[in-house]
Amino acid sequence: MSFEPTPREALPQRQLSFAGIVGGALAVIIVVGGITLRVKHEHQLVAWTETQAIPSVNVVVPIKEAPGASLDLPGRLEAFTSAPIYARVSGYLKSWRVDIGSQVKAGEELAVIDTPELDQQLNQAKADLASAKADAALAKTTADRWQSLLASDSVSRQEVDDRTQGYVAKQAQVEAAQANLDRLVATKTFARIVAPFDGVITSRDTDVGALINAGGGTGPQLFSVSSVDKLRLYVHVPQEYAPVIKPGGTATFTVPEYAGKSFTATVVGLADSVNAASGTTLVQLLVDNPGHLLLPGDFVNLHFALPARAGALRVPASALIFDNKGLRLATVDDQDTVRFRSVAILQDLGNAVDIGSGLADSDRVIDTPPDGLVDGDRVQVSGPGARKVANHG
Repeated sequence: MSFEPTPREALPQRQLSFAGIVGGALAVIIVVGGITLRVKHEHQLVAWTETQAIPSVNVVVPIKEAPGASLDLPGRLEAFTSAPIYARVSGYLKSWRVDIGSQVKAGEELAVIDTPELDQQLNQAKADLASAKADAALAKTTADRWQSLLASDSVSRQEVDDRTQGYVAKQAQVEAAQANLDRLVATKTFARIVAPFDGVITSRDTDVGALINAGGGTGPQLFSVSSVDKLRLYVHVPQEYAPVIKPGGTATFTVPEYAGKSFTATVVGLADSVNAASGTTLVQLLVDNPGHLLLPGDFVNLHFALPARAGALRVPASALIFDNKGLRLATVDDQDTVRFRSVAILQDLGNAVDIGSGLADSDRVIDTPPDGLVDGDRVQVSGPGARKVANHG
């Protein structure tokens, strides 16, 4: 006898079959989805790895017609006029009237020297002149007398000539004695030490009672006088920059004692020669010093504003590459491919350089290029793209 399921028993079997089919389909979907996701992740990983293998670089655009740089050099201030004062007569210092820091005018008395020996020489010179005049007067009387005797043929012409020449010799002795007296009188005027020009006393190296020895710069100086209404500024300029420094040009400078304050100097002359030892040329500038704020001997930091170099393109110094192929820059073309360019430096500004040839103003230059770059490498430009180099100088 066969068993026939009732409709009520057949329904659960159909449901179980359908559930099995659905479960299998879900399993297949899950397996396929997992495989697909895995493949996708693998492709993303490969793409990310390839992307990371391309170096990231920063690029700059060269500056065309960049402003000129500043040439900073050390310098030294000196008095416009400075004179050490020495004694022209020997003796003892009788008195002095000025000390360091005193403002003096030309011809103003600084000190007086007591000259007892010179005074005696003056007295002797006056006596010698008086004696020479007396001898000359007697010789003149004698010559006149012999000249009158010649008219009566009482004396010979030779004797008259001897008396006449004797008078001439005596007169010459008078002139010599007068010249000696004048010399001593002129020397006596040096017993009064005076200022040679308007200025300030910068040193006093003597005192009352000091023994003074005359000498043209061989003995110790008594005073030093400097004119400081204007000062001279001397600076050694490298020969590379000497052609751009012209008389009449200006420069600014600072001194340590006035932080934040700037002064102006005017170029008045160049040495027109290069020191072989330092490779520099000496430049002289003038500085107005009405308030006497600046002092002779001051150290200064001088700043020359250099003109822009025609045709120069400015890039950061960090972009330069120097290797066995010479001086080069790494640029990036429109396809983000590295192209090396050999360049020549027109001017070195320290943190930037002016390129004279080998570079176009439209080039994108790699700043601080990574090691190992070769021509034709692909790179990716980081950030928004090219950025302009800052104005260095």
